[in-house]
Amino acid sequence: MVRLLRPLVRGRTYTRLLHLWVPVAALSVWWWVEPELPWVPLVVLVPVGLIPAVRVGEGMQARLLLTPGEAEPDFSVRPATAWRDRWRTVLWLEVRMLLGGVAAYATVWLPIVSYAVAARAVGHETEDLPAVAGERQWAYALLTPLSLIVLYAVLVGLGELVTAVARRLLGPSAAERLVALEERTDQLLERTRIARELHDSIGHALTLAVLQAGAARTADSPEFTERALAAIEETGRAALEDLERVLGVLREAERPVSARPTLTDAGRLLESARASGAKVDAEVTGALETLPGPVSREGYRILQEALTNVLRHAGTVPALVHVRVADGALTLEVRNPLPDERAAPGRGSGLRGIRERAALLGGRAHTGPDGAGDWQVRVELPLG
Repeated sequence: MVRLLRPLVRGRTYTRLLHLWVPVAALSVWWWVEPELPWVPLVVLVPVGLIPAVRVGEGMQARLLLTPGEAEPDFSVRPATAWRDRWRTVLWLEVRMLLGGVAAYATVWLPIVSYAVAARAVGHETEDLPAVAGERQWAYALLTPLSLIVLYAVLVGLGELVTAVARRLLGPSAAERLVALEERTDQLLERTRIARELHDSIGHALTLAVLQAGAARTADSPEFTERALAAIEETGRAALEDLERVLGVLREAERPVSARPTLTDAGRLLESARASGAKVDAEVTGALETLPGPVSREGYRILQEALTNVLRHAGTVPALVHVRVADGALTLEVRNPLPDERAAPGRGSGLRGIRERAALLGGRAHTGPDGAGDWQVRVELPLG
């Protein structure tokens, strides 16, 4: 019994009832003005429902009144683009109007009927109910619970019914679900890109800082310590700038990606590696400033991760860097001698990130020993 009465103490039972009453307010005004043409509002709803933005408004009302408190209600959140969705909105408006009329009529007259039946059952005279033989007319007492049951069914049942209809007609169509899935995929790809940005930038800075601090501690030279501290400071500032760029993407969805570093800024990567003790010889062929933005930005991160791997896994060894722009492609190559017999240093997420960046731009990447005792990172990115 308590379970049956529980819906009567829930707020959404009455918000759903309010949702049904809203269109009846306009309908009742029309009936008062023109009672002989009660069907006109239903006709007017057809062109109204074909307006794309109406679907958004109806979905918002449904979320607030039919499913209050639900984390992710299954209602459309964007204007209708397909005609099928527009006609679904029209059908929803018609059904809502009809169910609202039933709810308004029942919730107004059923309490009156319940009172009249109860009054007649205890002997009070009423004009609308016929008299029944007997001093207190106990026959009406049997009808009182029935009218209350019908009122309960209207309060709870119509609310559940209109919610189910709303999920069916205002729920996203296959095309809308596809758009939502594409947006979700873009968000996941953006998160992956941000994770790579943080890994490459912060990992590079920490690697250089650790190497510089270790070298300064063992060098026992004030001059070298001064240079190491300066290099750590510069690397830290650059890492903070990169971190601010990445966090800016999170804070501002429309932030332009042009603020990210490109291959024209590769000089600071080379200087940071040299300041850490590595001997880096670089050769640049071609005009880096003519590279497309995505290729130049991803090329910078690939070069950054390749140099970080050299310092992290091989130490301060000589490294050769070749950057070439020719024949419609960007070629990046970083070579360094392996200090021991390890065949594949750095199998972590850094090398995987290099391959993912190359694949994203339609290029290819090779990472591993070259057979001559060197470790090689070679990436080719098409410019088209």
